[in-house]
Amino acid sequence: MPLKAFSSEDEPTINMTPMIDCVFLLLIFFMVGTSYSKQERQIDVKLPTVATAAPLTAAPDEIVVSITGDGQVQIGTEKLTLTQLEERLSLAKKRYAEQSVVIRGSGPDPYQYVADVLEICERAEISNISLASRLRERK
Repeated sequence: MPLKAFSSEDEPTINMTPMIDCVFLLLIFFMVGTSYSKQERQIDVKLPTVATAAPLTAAPDEIVVSITGDGQVQIGTEKLTLTQLEERLSLAKKRYAEQSVVIRGSGPDPYQYVADVLEICERAEISNISLASRLRERK
């Protein structure tokens, strides 16, 4: 099989045609895209009005329910009864369907307090529940 021998007269060349084609395609793409935005602004549309408007907000933070050693339930620093907690969680569920709750209970205390709060979350139809814990120190 004969091989082609290169002489010093043959200079290597780069074919610029594919690069120029890509540049022209990008140019056409951006020109077409900007013409649509101009047409949209030129259309005279009278938008409807509303009496009240609430801003669009992100998802609310999770509700952290703390249970003290004597069975007292708190959200933040506010102490609540179990009935008040159920009302608060039901209201939060109505406002945001994917509301999450984190339950923080004291470690050595009876689990019954945590079970009561879990039952309230179930009655309020909140399914996104987390139990807070920390890693045990290795000995």
